Amino acid sequence: MCFVELFIIDIQSGGKRDEDLILPINSSLSVTLHQDQLKTTTTVACSRNFQQDRIWLNGKEEDINNPRLQSCLQEIRRFSRKRRNTGDSTSDASSVSHKVHICSVNNFPTAAGLASSASGYACLVYTLSQLFGVESEQLSAVARQGSGSACRSLYGGFVQWKLGTQLDGKDSLAEQVESESYWPELRVLILVVSAEQKSVGSTSGMHTSVETSQLLKYRADVVVPSRMEEMIRVIRERDFPAFGELTMKDSNQFHAICLDTYPPIFYLNNMSHRIISLVHRYNQYYGETRVAYTFDAGPNAVIYTLQDHLPEFVQVVRHFFPPEVNGEEFVKGLTVCSADLSEELKRDINMEPTPKGIRYIISTKAGPGPCVVKDPNHHLLGADGLPKKSAISH
Repeated sequence: MCFVELFIIDIQSGGKRDEDLILPINSSLSVTLHQDQLKTTTTVACSRNFQQDRIWLNGKEEDINNPRLQSCLQEIRRFSRKRRNTGDSTSDASSVSHKVHICSVNNFPTAAGLASSASGYACLVYTLSQLFGVESEQLSAVARQGSGSACRSLYGGFVQWKLGTQLDGKDSLAEQVESESYWPELRVLILVVSAEQKSVGSTSGMHTSVETSQLLKYRADVVVPSRMEEMIRVIRERDFPAFGELTMKDSNQFHAICLDTYPPIFYLNNMSHRIISLVHRYNQYYGETRVAYTFDAGPNAVIYTLQDHLPEFVQVVRHFFPPEVNGEEFVKGLTVCSADLSEELKRDINMEPTPKGIRYIISTKAGPGPCVVKDPNHHLLGADGLPKKSAISH
């Protein structure tokens, strides 16, 4: 068994050119967030005594015959057999034919536009690779078959998913641009507006966009190639104003494609729009980009800023989206120092407060790729191969 934690947020992918191989129509870039604040935990066990493959997700048994899940399982087993046939593996040769039990838990909302599928599939593939002795360089292509974005989640820091040109997708892989320690001042806030499952899933939504959006083709052919180069450059230069502007423009264009889709897709809600307005008014007050937003396929905002500006902006969010007085902790994760707001700043932003508009904030930063924790006390499966009570009650 092994235990892996990982999380990711997109900057943005945009549909697939091959639904079976899960090949993108454009390259994309992401930031892996720190597993101390957001994580998927997965335990895998195999045994000759198991009667069938089984999986439990967030305390509920799910269908193991999900096609994407099966693709990942089959590929990992194929790589494991191939390695053993060449004599490269030192693990038990019989275990690859054993059935597996999988238990996985997210500590953040699932299917709410926070890249839970990317996190989950990357975590699953990495954990299976540890169990069956599959080498890490083969995992990006396997994880991609579960969820396209998952191929990037296998690396820490800033990661790009290359478009590739080969029809079989063998060169459509992820690679790290810079490590999680490259830009230590960068901070990330997740503004959780809704933890509910979105009405249109990312996969089905993007499929419809590929079929119907003319803007999507223009974006893939004209906008993304140069934007990827520029994004990598500003990250390496640690140029936050340029990074923030690119991030917001890319998010806006992604959601413009959702509106250009027929029928249109609405991932953002009124609270999302208010957050966007707040960010632009805050930046306008200072005459520079100090804060940036991005939204994936859901209403929850991901905010990028630098450590120096973090306390004040969190206080701005508190002021304009006041939480319940006796509610749960509003800011979770990394500690954020308190700050005072000037009356001038509040007056210039000029927005009516929206009480309880944001449920809570998760404060985090860029983090490493998957890690293995060998302490059996942290495993989600018991000695019998079934979920522990702690995993079921999550």
